Amino acid sequence: MVMSLALLHTGARISPASFTVHPSTVVGIVGLAGLYEWRRAMIDGRRASSEHGASARRSSPVARRLLFHGALVVMFLSLNGWLHDLADSYLFSAHMIQHLMLAFVVAPLLIMGTTGEMLRPLIRNATVRRIAEWGLAPTRCFAIFNVVIAAWHLPPLYNYALAHHPVHIAQHLIILAASVIMWWPVLSPMPELPRLSYPGQMLYLFLMSIPMAIVAVYISYADGVLYPMYASAPRVWGISPMNDQMIGGLIMWIPGGLFFYTIVSVIFYRWNQRDGVETQAGAQVDWQRAG
Repeated sequence: MVMSLALLHTGARISPASFTVHPSTVVGIVGLAGLYEWRRAMIDGRRASSEHGASARRSSPVARRLLFHGALVVMFLSLNGWLHDLADSYLFSAHMIQHLMLAFVVAPLLIMGTTGEMLRPLIRNATVRRIAEWGLAPTRCFAIFNVVIAAWHLPPLYNYALAHHPVHIAQHLIILAASVIMWWPVLSPMPELPRLSYPGQMLYLFLMSIPMAIVAVYISYADGVLYPMYASAPRVWGISPMNDQMIGGLIMWIPGGLFFYTIVSVIFYRWNQRDGVETQAGAQVDWQRAG
């Protein structure tokens, strides 16, 4: 590792002056940024050629661009540097933080930063649209995310990913993709692949917290070390392997659950602001108040 580590009898000290960067993450992030800007430029160019006056200078909303690129920044910081090195070589709890950052920060920001106009060409093909409608149904979004999270935290698969870097990369990509799918029924920018109604979103997110809590309880209250690599790693800040494992499970359980409940509260507030509109159409991105 490039990061300098001063290993002590009671733990390891990480130097803030060193920050490791992994080329594979840079290539992926730069590729996503380039694809996003290329698509945005195409849309802006089409608008400019079909509109006149001041409206011709209208561009894609700045806020959405900031959200999308903010997601890429968080992704970079999660998959490189101090957090990545702690997660890969020292602390299971750091790895759990890394996974939650991908699932609860990067994934929703990617969706919020993308417009339906950018994605609409992907579903022009009837077969692709049918697949998207099937795969993005709320029940399947729920199942996909929870199966992915549970499977990757089973000791055999998790330990295999730690021992094989390409599998570890695949683990992060699959968790990120499953997280985007999980957030789709709440944040979809496309009425063609719609969001749930506001009551449906609240129920969906409440239920989403339950399987994660079960996985977290399994990890937190395990009788022994589930992930041997962390047991043999140098101790950081004097945290024992069992305490590290318990902290990691609690991070998934408490902050993860509270995050869902916080979003439920935000959705309830938005629903109330729209006078309790209960229809599914009322929750869509292009909804406008009648009259």
